[in-house]
Amino acid sequence: MITPVKSVNRFFMLTTAPFIGLLLCLWLYQPPLELDLKISQYAPVTGPLQETAALKSDLTKAQAAAAYTIKTVSASAKVYKQTTNTMNALVSTATAQSARPKFIYNRRITAKLGSPEEVISSSRISIELYRMNPENYKGYALKIKLKDPSAMAMSLGKETPGGSETTMQAVSRHGAVAGINAGGFADKGGKRYPLSTTIIGGHYLTGFESSYKDLSFVGLNKSGKLIGGKFYTQSQLDKLDPAFGATFVPVLLQNSIKVPIPEKWKASPKRAPRTVMGKYKDDQILVLVADGYNENGSSGATLEEIQNKLYGMGVTDAYNLDGGGSSSLIFNGRVVNKPSDGNLRSVPTNFLFFE
Repeated sequence: MITPVKSVNRFFMLTTAPFIGLLLCLWLYQPPLELDLKISQYAPVTGPLQETAALKSDLTKAQAAAAYTIKTVSASAKVYKQTTNTMNALVSTATAQSARPKFIYNRRITAKLGSPEEVISSSRISIELYRMNPENYKGYALKIKLKDPSAMAMSLGKETPGGSETTMQAVSRHGAVAGINAGGFADKGGKRYPLSTTIIGGHYLTGFESSYKDLSFVGLNKSGKLIGGKFYTQSQLDKLDPAFGATFVPVLLQNSIKVPIPEKWKASPKRAPRTVMGKYKDDQILVLVADGYNENGSSGATLEEIQNKLYGMGVTDAYNLDGGGSSSLIFNGRVVNKPSDGNLRSVPTNFLFFE
């Protein structure tokens, strides 16, 4: 006989038996458990935070590179500055050393002239006026350094062939600070024409004329150098690139050698007022004007005296210009010499100097 208690027990045993069996099966089998949640679609992507971090890293690297570059450039700039200073010092020293021989040479030739009475100096020209008192005559000298070729020119009387004017008139008309008479001339029909080859502004006034007798040309080339001598073909003269010039007689010095003076010009006239222009080996120009009270040969200087004087002063090339009553020297607005005519003579050409 089944009691109530046994019935209850049987009931629970029957009820729990499937679960107990299931538990026993799970315990004995134990299959692997895998859970695929497919979370890859939810993985994080690069966003502002990551980009900012990368940018910060790049900036840090760039800052380091910039700091290194600045340091390198600063060091290079310092070395460059030191090198530049050193080179500038070397250039200054070299310039001073190169100028020293010129200074010494200028001092030597100036010592033979004495002390200047008056000086005109500008960025274009330097002109020193000296009084010359050799034993047999009195005169004046201009030592001229052209810093700009345009500081010297030659004027044509009244700007027309056949025209003439005094050196003072030419100086005043062109605004020059100094002037001397230039080439010789020939009178015809009441007009005064320049003698032989004459060049104004780089052009032949009446064409080229081959040197004849004792005539010689003297002028300036376009580089500002004094040129002169006898020229038998136009190509000879053109090679020197003349800017202007005039003709007279004779040549006194050429390449530091005394040129024999023709007997005619030694005696006709023996003494006279003279205007001579020459140059030193450094291309400074020397003008010498000798005074005389007439043209009859009894006053003034001989050509040999002038030649010897210039040679002794170290002049390398010298050319006689028109003399006698034509000789004139204008400096700083006044007539320096004493014209033998008592007044300045009108001439067709004048050499002018500009401040």
